Amino acid sequence: MFNLRPVKLADAEDLFRLSQFYVFISLPSDKAIITKKIKSSIQAFKKSSKDLSEDTFIFVLEDLSKGKVIGCSMIHAQHGTEEEPHFYLTVSQENKFSESINTGFIHGTLKLGYDTDGPTEIGGLILDPNYRNNNQKLGKQISFVRFLYMALNQKKFKSTIHSELMPPFDKDGHSPLWEAIGRRFLNMDYQDADLLSRSNKEFILSLYPSDTIYETLLPLEARNAIGKVGKDTLPVKRMLESIGFKYTKEVDPFDGGPHYRAKLTEIEPVKNLFSGPIHFNKELDKKDCSNFLVSADEQKEFCAIRVVGKIEKGKFLTSQEELQDYNLTEKCIINAIPL
Repeated sequence: MFNLRPVKLADAEDLFRLSQFYVFISLPSDKAIITKKIKSSIQAFKKSSKDLSEDTFIFVLEDLSKGKVIGCSMIHAQHGTEEEPHFYLTVSQENKFSESINTGFIHGTLKLGYDTDGPTEIGGLILDPNYRNNNQKLGKQISFVRFLYMALNQKKFKSTIHSELMPPFDKDGHSPLWEAIGRRFLNMDYQDADLLSRSNKEFILSLYPSDTIYETLLPLEARNAIGKVGKDTLPVKRMLESIGFKYTKEVDPFDGGPHYRAKLTEIEPVKNLFSGPIHFNKELDKKDCSNFLVSADEQKEFCAIRVVGKIEKGKFLTSQEELQDYNLTEKCIINAIPL
C-alpha cells in the first residue's frame, strides 16, 4: 500500500537517502538543508505566506508496508522575485544574408533574460530506483499529487505553472553548455555554480554574457544539448506535454535544460477534477474503470491514494475493497483526478 502526503520532520532521513540517488538543487545531499526545507514546507501547508516566494510544498510517497518514504515532489509557489530573479536563455534565430555574394545563413541565438515576478514552479521529482516500473504508476502518482493539491488550493499559487527539465550530460557527468559558456565566464564548476545560485544570483547577472550568443560559435556537443532532455527525463517531458505543458523556447542558462509552462486552469488533471460522493458498487467491472488519485474532504490533513474506479452520474464508483484500509466510507465527499 502506498500513501501520498505532506512531508514530516520524521521523513528527513528518508529524504536524505533519496537525495543521494540524483543531483538536484531542490534536494541537495545535506541533512541540515533538507531539515530546513521540511520545516518550511510544514509551515506552508499549515498557513500560506503573503509572499508566495516563501512557500515550498514538499509531498512524499510512502510505502506503508515498509514504513518508509520512497519518493518526493515539490511545488515552489513563486519562482522569481526582485531579490532572486528567475534567469533563462531565450532560444531564437537570426537571419543573415549578403546580396553581393547571394549567400545567407540562419543562426541559432541565445540571450540572457530574467523575471522578477515569476510563476509557480514544480520540481524535485524523485522516485527510489527500486520502485521504478511498478504497476501502480508510482512515478505518476508522486508527480500528479501536485496537480491535485493545486486544483484544490488555486489561491496559493500563480496562474502559470513552470517546470525546468534536466538536459543530457556527457559520460563524465558534465554539462556541455556549461563547459562552453558558464565555466569560461564564471570560472567555477557546474555543481559549485548550481549550489551558489541557491542563495546568490547576483553573480549570474554580473558575470554571465549579456549580449547575443551565437550557437554557431559553440561546440557541437553544447549546441546539441540546448533545449534537449536526458534519457531519464524523457518520460517526464512526455507526461508534461500530454497534460498541456509547452516548451517556452527558453532554457536554463547553466545547462540548457528546457523550460515548460502551462496555465494552471488549463492543465488536464486540474481541468478534470471531480468532487463528489463515493458509491460502492459490488458489480463494478474493473475493465471499465481507470486509475484516479483521490483525496477526501473528511481528512484533517491533505493526503491522497490511488483508487481504481469510474465517474458516473455525479458519483465516484469503486469497490469497497479499494478503500478498506483508508477509512473512507460510502457517501464521503472525495476529490479525484485521472492518472
